Amino acid sequence: MKLIKLTAISAAVLASTAALAAEPVVVVDGNKAVAYEAEPVAVAYQAEPAYAYNADAGVVRNTTGAVAGGTKTFFQTAINPASVSAEIGTLGYGANIGWSLNDKVELQAGWAGGDVSDIKDNFDVNDIEYDITDSDFSNPYLGVQIRPAANWFTMGAGIIVPDNDIDVEARASGNFFEINDISYNAAETGTLSGSIDHRNKLAPYATIGFRPNIGNNWGVFGELGAAYMGKTDATVRAVGDVDSIVNYTAENGTVKGTATRAEVAAEAQKELESENWLEWMPIVKVGATYRF
Repeated sequence: MKLIKLTAISAAVLASTAALAAEPVVVVDGNKAVAYEAEPVAVAYQAEPAYAYNADAGVVRNTTGAVAGGTKTFFQTAINPASVSAEIGTLGYGANIGWSLNDKVELQAGWAGGDVSDIKDNFDVNDIEYDITDSDFSNPYLGVQIRPAANWFTMGAGIIVPDNDIDVEARASGNFFEINDISYNAAETGTLSGSIDHRNKLAPYATIGFRPNIGNNWGVFGELGAAYMGKTDATVRAVGDVDSIVNYTAENGTVKGTATRAEVAAEAQKELESENWLEWMPIVKVGATYRF
């Protein structure tokens, strides 16, 4: 009988946890009454994420939250090392995007081009000065920027895919066009115009530069270097009557003979191609960068 009473009382105690936390428990055993002081039981609960995996059920309870949370994390991870830059230089006007692998290495993909005749307007080949009258540059590139000391100093390298067309017009030096030590009468020769393009379809490049930060997100940069564009194809033609006669002289000033204007243009073309103007294309550029 005592066992039955104790069992019933124990069950009542377990079922009344709220009352146990505030009141003592009295157990009657025969003619004796014994009071027990119930101690409060502290139970800690930890909130689970809304999309936590339930190991017992084998499912994700909130798939929408899981996808949204994962997408946000992936987006933040992908975008935080990224940057965008705007630039101007000898390759043209352009922009690039970058992605930092770490504090020393950044991958870049960009494009520079447009009409660069207002950036560089002339060049010399021996004694003939050529004015750049028009140009159409397109230089997509892939490269890497390295910060050897993890500071503002950078070294760059990569590949350009050049597609650059340059229109030129020759100007005489004084009263003569000096071509291969022959002086052609400039007034009789008239205007010589032509075009240049590079043969290389892929052009490796290398640069050194600086990239200081001017805030949490903004920075500036400058680079110096060169790209190997390869040999050039050139065309030079006489404007007007190509069969008109031009007198030419040797260095001592004596008249050596005559040539047609078309023949003078052909000699200028040979000289221009032999010089391989811009076989090594100088790279000079400055710009600004925004880092996400």
